[in-house]
Amino acid sequence: MNDQGITVIAEIGSVHDGSIGNALKAVEAAAACGADVVKFQTHIAEAETLADAPMPSYFKGEPRMEYFRRTAFSLPQWKQIAQHCVEHGVRFLSSPFSLEAVDLLEEVGVELYKIPSGEVSNVPLLERVAATGKKVYLSSGMSNWAELDQAVAALRKGGPLVVMQCSSAYPCAPERVGLNVMLEMRQRYGLPVGLSDHTLGYAACISAAALGAVVVEKHFTFSRLMYGSDARHGMEPDEFKAFCSHVKEAAIIRANPVDKDDLQDYRDMKRIFEKSVVTARAVQAGQSLQIADLAFKKPGDGIPAARHTELLGRQVRHALAPDHKITWEDLK
Repeated sequence: MNDQGITVIAEIGSVHDGSIGNALKAVEAAAACGADVVKFQTHIAEAETLADAPMPSYFKGEPRMEYFRRTAFSLPQWKQIAQHCVEHGVRFLSSPFSLEAVDLLEEVGVELYKIPSGEVSNVPLLERVAATGKKVYLSSGMSNWAELDQAVAALRKGGPLVVMQCSSAYPCAPERVGLNVMLEMRQRYGLPVGLSDHTLGYAACISAAALGAVVVEKHFTFSRLMYGSDARHGMEPDEFKAFCSHVKEAAIIRANPVDKDDLQDYRDMKRIFEKSVVTARAVQAGQSLQIADLAFKKPGDGIPAARHTELLGRQVRHALAPDHKITWEDLK
C-alpha cells in the first residue's frame, strides 16, 4: 500500500505475448504511470491444462495449450522480470495457475500472490499458496458465497489476505461491477477488500476507493490493438496514468474526514463572503432600532447577520449614516 492508502495493481497478464522485452518495457511503463504493483500470470501449460481445453469466448486466436507454451517464461526470465520491478520501484506479483507455478514463483522469490478467479475452487493450490505465509490477493469472480467461504478458510491459514470483488466479464458492464458485494465481503470476513476491475473506464475503481477498497486492479497494455487475450480490454499508458491519479485522489479524500466545526481554513472566506448588520437608512441618536433600519451587507467582519434580532429595540448612542457597519459600541 502506498502513502495514499490504496494499492494500484497494473495487470500485465499475458499482454507481453511471450516477449521478455515487452514484459520488461511493460514494467517500466506501468511504473511510470503510477502503479504500485505489476502483475503477471505464471502459466505452465502441461501442469494446468489439457490439450483440448477450449479458449475463452473473448479470445479464439490459438489453442490454449499452444498459447500458454508460446508465451511462458523460463525461471531466469521470471527472475529478470522480478528484478526489473525492484529497479523501477514497483512490486512484482504473479498469479499461479498450478502447483508447479507456485513452486516456480517461490524460486523467483515473489513477495505477493494473486489467486485468479478461476482458481478459487482449486483448494490444493490455495493450500500451497497459504503455506508460503505470504500476502495474498484473492479474486472472487465466478465464485458463489460457499466457494468463496471455502477459499477464504483455506487462505486464512497463511499470511495476510485481501479479498477482491471481481466480475469475470470482458468487458464488464457498469451494472455488473457489484460494489455491494465488496462491502459485504468486508463485513462477512472482517478482512480488507478491493476490486479487480474489468470495466473499460475509471468509475468503478474510483467508486471502490471511495468506499474503502485498499487495492484496485486494472488491465494494462501498450495498445488495445495488440494480439492476445488481455490487450483488448486493457488501459493504454496515458489512460492508466490518469486512472492511477484519480484513484489515489479518491483514496486521499476518503482517508481524510473533515471536521465541520473546524473553520480555520475559512477565516478569510467568511470575512469576505458573509454579511454584517449595517444601517439601511440614517438613524438618529437615541432612536430604537427596528427591522426596517437594518440591512445585511459584505464584508462579514461586523455583527453577524444571524444576530440581528439582538439589535432590535436597542437605542443608538449617536446618529448613524446609511450603510454604517453597526458595532456593539454604537448601542446603549
